[in-house]
Formats: sequence, structure tokens, C-alpha cells
Amino acid sequence: MSDVKRQLALGAMMFFPAGEHISSWRHPGSEAAALLDFDYYKRIVQTAERGRFDMFFYADELYVWDRFESGISHANSIRPEPFTLLSALAAVTTHIGLAATISTTYNDPYHIARKLASLDHLSGGRAAWNIVTSQTDEEARNFGKERHLQHELRYERAKEFVAVTQGLWDSWEEDACVFDKESGYFADKDKLHNLDFEGKHFKVKGPLNITRPPQGYPVLIQAGASEAGKEVAAATAEIVFAPGGTLAEGRALYADIKGRLAKYGRTADELKIFPALMPVIGITEEDAAEKLSVIENLTPDRLALDLLSHYIGTDVSSYPLDEPLPFLPEEEGFNQSKTGLLKIRSILEQENLTLLQLAKRVAVKRGIAGTPEQIADHIEEWFKSKAADGFNIAFTHLPGALDDFVNLVVPILQQRGLLRTEYEGTTLRAHLGLNTPASRYAKIGISPGAGSEQH
Repeated sequence: MSDVKRQLALGAMMFFPAGEHISSWRHPGSEAAALLDFDYYKRIVQTAERGRFDMFFYADELYVWDRFESGISHANSIRPEPFTLLSALAAVTTHIGLAATISTTYNDPYHIARKLASLDHLSGGRAAWNIVTSQTDEEARNFGKERHLQHELRYERAKEFVAVTQGLWDSWEEDACVFDKESGYFADKDKLHNLDFEGKHFKVKGPLNITRPPQGYPVLIQAGASEAGKEVAAATAEIVFAPGGTLAEGRALYADIKGRLAKYGRTADELKIFPALMPVIGITEEDAAEKLSVIENLTPDRLALDLLSHYIGTDVSSYPLDEPLPFLPEEEGFNQSKTGLLKIRSILEQENLTLLQLAKRVAVKRGIAGTPEQIADHIEEWFKSKAADGFNIAFTHLPGALDDFVNLVVPILQQRGLLRTEYEGTTLRAHLGLNTPASRYAKIGISPGAGSEQH
């Protein structure tokens, strides 16, 4: 696909309901008291739709971060349940995709297949699933376990989980429902298929009690840049959330993941790579720098240090704040986010930061400060350099930072011919230029009643 035909894609990311970083709720422009007010979310998503974003992405976690006292006293730990929220948002939007994080470790495939199919039907084909395996023991203890599953085991479970979910979405052939009032036939029984899945982690008979989603399958998203994550993404994902970094790092990761697709019979256009980007927009460079300074000083030292302890799996509270961390965190045996750990290792190897400086860096997730033109330049450079197909835009605070991006940066991207001025389709797959996957039964011309899928 040539650069002329490539379409820049944008996701509007909500990591915490008040914004991207853990102290976004403290920002002078945030609306922290509105985090359980539907009108708050409605305004945000309608603004993203006005900016012609491909999708709204709502991150989710299944626990309150109470490993440290500061996680309760200083961090935002409340968030609405994603299916409830996105279903409500589907009713007040018309085009924007609706994506959510859903854990394969603390759910069952039948539930998730049914909920995502429902969201896809009720939104007219706009659902997407960010497939995660979860990260922490805190989540495990909410679901009858003391420890989180080991890294390799939870990826193995996730692969099986997705396979079951896709199989359930194929339960009904496209023309299975006949609704023949005269004869009394609701459906053609030969066009409804049991999955009969039996694997290491799941045993699911099926069929699903919802017809095939409008998109065939909701769009599948994978986050993370670990070796296991990249391989799963190449095999099954349609969007990859990438960590960002330097342009060179972005190009290398882009080429790495795209280069794995051929062995799975996929083309480069079947997978979109969205690096993270948190723009800090100022009318002038000085204005942007001042705004970045405000953000960098929102997180209390204690919270930043505890967050660093969480990310590396070691309590750092006993080490001097004005000296470097005296060890390099080891990846071997680490059972939380390995992508996050590797990023911290990279910072330690490249920069001579004190412990407090490192903690602040990790807490804030450095934004890119600049004028609207400079932010647009950054996006264009990454897009044209094949480091990104689009961006997962994070916001320092909501709704104000999204308003700034839509009002100041989006018009520049549109003027440069990088971003649509109108939606051309109605589904998320249409926005992204992704094909609708054919049903396994349509693809292989399977005979009626022979729809079992053994693993």
C-alpha cells in the first residue's frame, strides 16, 4: 500500500478515567468528581467522534491498587465497568469504534463472546477487544487465587480463550435465521453449529445464543512488546498498541511485528500498529513547556516511589532518593508486565537518574510538549516513516486535553490530507480498512451438522 492511500488512524485512550497518568485527577482542568457521571463520558466520546477518531479505547483493571497505602489515599482507583459504559455510549454516538480491555485470565470465553457480540450488534458494528492477560496478584485475589498465573501459562490460556471466542462467534451462519412466520420456522437448524471445543484450559460445547456479529468478529487488539506478545499479535491481532519511544525504536518494532505476519498467511495491511502518544499542546513552545511542568509535578513523591516499586516488583523505599537505583531489575522470573519492566531497564541503562527522578519519570509517562504544528509534525513523521499506522492518543487530563487535540491538531492533520474529514463507513473495520473475516463454515463449505472444532 502506498503512502498516498494510507489513512492515519486515531484512538482516543482513557487509561484512568481522568486521564493517562495516575495523578491526572489532580490536574486543574480535570473533572475528578464526575468519574461516575455518564454525561462526562458522553462529552468525551462525542468530542472524539467530532475529531473523526477511529475509536475510543477504555482501559480496565479488576482491582483496587492497595499494595501500598498511597494507592488508596493518592491514586484514582474507581472506574465504571466497560461493557455497561460502552453500551451506553453506543446509543449516543454513530460512527466511532468502542474498544475495551477485557482479561482472558479472569473471565470465561462464553461470557465474553456473548457480551462483545451484543455490543457489536447494538452499536452497528463498532466493537473492539483489547486482549490482556492481566498483571497482578491483586486481581488474582479477587477471583479465588492467591497468585497470578505465570507469564507463559496465561499467554497459553489467552490463545485458547480467543480461539474459543472466535469459534462461538461463528455459531450461526449468516442466513441461519429465516423468521418465517407462515411456516413457523425461526431458524434453519443445519446452519447452527456446536463448537465442541476441548482444550487444556476450556471445554465449551456452544453454540452462542447470539447471531454472528456485524463485523464477523469484533476488532482484536493486542498490547505489549514482549517476545510472546509480538508473536500472539502477529498471529491474531488486528491492532497492536505499541509503547512509543524514539522514532528509531518505533520503526524497528513496526518492521519486527509486520515481518512476522507472512508466516501466518497475513499481509501487512491486516495489522495496524498504534504507538502511544501523550501530546501536551501549547499555543507557543513556552506555553507547552509550562503545561508539561504542571503535569510532572502532580504526582506526590511517595506515590511515584510506590508505583516504581510496583512496576519492578521490589520495594525501593529503603534506598536513598538522591542516588541511582543500586540494581538493574531482572526480567527472569518476573510475573507482571515484562514490557513495562524492559522500558524501565532501558531508562536505567541509558540515563543516570536518581531514584526519585526515575520514579517521577515512570509515574508521569513523559508527554511530548509542543505547538499544534509540532505535534502534527511528530505524527506525520512517524506515519510516513513506517513507524506507525495510527496513534493511541493519551491525554494529560480529560476532557480538556482531548478538546485541545480535536480543536488544534486535528484540523492540521486534515489540511495535510492525513486524516479523514468525514467517516466513509459505519463500522470500525471500515474505518481501519480491515476485511470482515468469513465464517469458518462459509470458508470451507462445511456440510450441515459437521461443525465441531477439536483442539
